[in-house]
Amino acid sequence: MNLSLSSVSILALMACVGCGSFGSSRDWKKSVNQQVNQLGYRNWIVISEASFPAHSRLGMRQVISDAEVPEVLDYVLNALEQTQHVRPQICLTREMRSVENDFAPGIDTMRASIWKSLHGHEPTELDQQSLITLLESANQNYDVLVIRTPTALPYTSVFLELQHGYWDAESEDRLRQRIARERLERLAHPYP
Repeated sequence: MNLSLSSVSILALMACVGCGSFGSSRDWKKSVNQQVNQLGYRNWIVISEASFPAHSRLGMRQVISDAEVPEVLDYVLNALEQTQHVRPQICLTREMRSVENDFAPGIDTMRASIWKSLHGHEPTELDQQSLITLLESANQNYDVLVIRTPTALPYTSVFLELQHGYWDAESEDRLRQRIARERLERLAHPYP
């Protein structure tokens, strides 16, 4: 396959657009504000520590931030609280609870700061590999926004799976039960 220099340039540009890096680290709040309004149910937001892997898959968007994980988490949750269409289900890595300050100096302070930034949300804890697997599975059909921070402490990434803002799991269960009852009633009495 012979590609001209201009074809290679166009392909490189398309690859960069596909991976979705947005703005400079100073513009991260503007990028987050724009994208939070575009994301919906089943989309994910990851506030990542510095070593989080970069993804090149279409639908994975990345914003570079110059703020640490707790500050970004606080900002993202404030932005989400201004919307009505989504609410976050927050997941923390199970490993973060067990990392010792002797091996990762500053982790105790970081853990406390992350907990303060949760805005009272009760997080779920899963091991990091399970969260990454869930993220990769979700990205096959849904968008993922990764906000990369300079935080250099292990297992401090925070994962937010977006849920309906105006419809909860209990309401969905009641609806499904009602539909099942109505279906049984129609089968039992097929004629009006």
